[in-house]
Amino acid sequence: MPGTLTESIINDHLVAGGMAAGEEIAIRIDQTLTQDATGTMACLQFEALGIPRVRTELSVSYVDHNTLQTGFESADDHRYLQSVAARHGVHFSRPGNGICHQVHLERFGVPGRTLLGSDSHTPTAGGLGMLAIGAGGLDVAAAMAGEPFYLDMPAVIGVRLEGELAGWASAKDVILELLRRLTVKGGVGKVFEYFGPGVATLTVPERATITNMGAELGATSSIFPGDERTREFLRAQQREDAWTPLAADDGAQFAQVIEIDLSAIEPLVAQPHMPDEVVPVSEVAGLQVDQVCIGSCTNSSLRDLMTVAAIMRGHTVHERTGLVISPGSRQVEEMIARNGALADLLAAGARVLEPACGPCIGMGQSPPSGGISVRTFNRNFKGRSGTADAGIYLTSPEIAALVAIHGEFLDPPAALQPPRIELPDAFDVDDGMVISPPEDGSDVEVIRGPNIKPIPLRGPLPDTLEATVLLRVGDNITTDDIMPAGAKVLPLRSNIPAISEFVFSGIDPEFPARAKQHAPGLILGGENYGQGSSREHAALAPMYLGVQAVLAESFARIHKANLVNCGILPLDISAADHERLRPGDVLRIEGLRAAVAADEPLTAQVVGSGETVCLTCDLSERERDVALAGGRLNHIRRRQA
Repeated sequence: MPGTLTESIINDHLVAGGMAAGEEIAIRIDQTLTQDATGTMACLQFEALGIPRVRTELSVSYVDHNTLQTGFESADDHRYLQSVAARHGVHFSRPGNGICHQVHLERFGVPGRTLLGSDSHTPTAGGLGMLAIGAGGLDVAAAMAGEPFYLDMPAVIGVRLEGELAGWASAKDVILELLRRLTVKGGVGKVFEYFGPGVATLTVPERATITNMGAELGATSSIFPGDERTREFLRAQQREDAWTPLAADDGAQFAQVIEIDLSAIEPLVAQPHMPDEVVPVSEVAGLQVDQVCIGSCTNSSLRDLMTVAAIMRGHTVHERTGLVISPGSRQVEEMIARNGALADLLAAGARVLEPACGPCIGMGQSPPSGGISVRTFNRNFKGRSGTADAGIYLTSPEIAALVAIHGEFLDPPAALQPPRIELPDAFDVDDGMVISPPEDGSDVEVIRGPNIKPIPLRGPLPDTLEATVLLRVGDNITTDDIMPAGAKVLPLRSNIPAISEFVFSGIDPEFPARAKQHAPGLILGGENYGQGSSREHAALAPMYLGVQAVLAESFARIHKANLVNCGILPLDISAADHERLRPGDVLRIEGLRAAVAADEPLTAQVVGSGETVCLTCDLSERERDVALAGGRLNHIRRRQA
């Protein structure tokens, strides 16, 4: 039968399972990507597996998150990452070389290959025709060790693009339109595959903006074909030999087809505090703005920053508004420095930061109290900016530049035309900030600072569990809610005992103390629990605090996998039972191991009340084995033994 591009790549990499939607499959991983916020733990986990050298075609370790070095911790992590990369055969992208997704798109991505990254925005490389998937660090460590990656076979959703973007509409508005239609839960268990005549009108950087924010739909991945525009981009990067023509077969059947007329797209904005709170820019026109931030892995390409510079040329940032710019890579930064765009930005009053994630993860540039910040980023979760009561709006670089000039949202009049930027035929290529590993790294000393602590492990799943409900939360709880980021917390990513003191700190600062006092504990969640970032610390730190299970109405894909990997049971609960339970309730489950092993429903008794709660543990046979072992690291070690 004719297949989609997604199905073709999966079929070429299939190790186990059948390609029926929802069935667990295992695929071979060609490339891996880690970054310093998640990569230190992933490397510690890789070391724990005892494999001397990575077994992928290519693995790259990036430093792009914890570059604000307010103490020794981040610098020590970077030194550890560089030494462990050299020892085990990993390429190391040094601090200042750029954001992992932007650099990987430019220098390493290969159409038709699989990429697994310990960052939820790894699907950015889908703009180049890769099947790129975000995962927890332990899954990436396992892939580096040659293990396959396990996932449920996704439903492939076709997005047919017609027409061409016009006026002030941009690629950012395409993905915002999808978020407006489908919400942050609309992509769970799905891959979005773009096709149709409108695809050819979009450059690879524009496509990458769309695939990057597909993560906000909860999607497994997003992908564009490998066409002449892909070839054009790779040729400009002096990597044309990596190009392969890729497309869905004629007559391929999608699970669903969504039609988007690019010519009908208008400038959009996501309002606080979710990426799917999308309205036309015209609805917020006149709203005064304190800060504009342009950059992140979503919108920091050469095209984006040259567009912003052209809009800002001859203007000055409004007196009530600050403007900061974060180039996506050193390549972008050098090229705007040479072509004059950087001078235009500086002349306009922009503050230019290093090529790194920066404000997107709350690493500096927090807005003022109660402030309004307009950002070209991918997430606007409450408190993620570092200011709890700030209102964060997400929009395109074009609209953000207009806001910076006028100090407020502006619905661009038809008479005002945006600049049209042509990408160069050749990009400036210099890979001097990427350190290739030696052929034999066995003599390399791995350097560990005092903040790097051993990986916490859990014992096998008990047969009887009596645990206290520690916290009850609602729908769409993010991994930022569970394990915050920011300049205060991120440097502790390699120290689980220390970082565990911040679990749920934005919701309930007393949670860590209560969890330790009442361990073992349970967390009660609503729908789409654990959406957002891939950070496995949102599972590792609660596990360290004694959390044995999360009872939720539904789970986000990556977080559910992380819970299982860390030895925390993800249990499904009905909305009615969720409503009945309260913090402080003690639940007792007997015959837990047997029920999990047999894939049978669980009955939890509410101690002291005589009430019961019905729970289900929706896991594959492999995941049940991992849960019984107390986590994936235990499971792999047991298999190796």
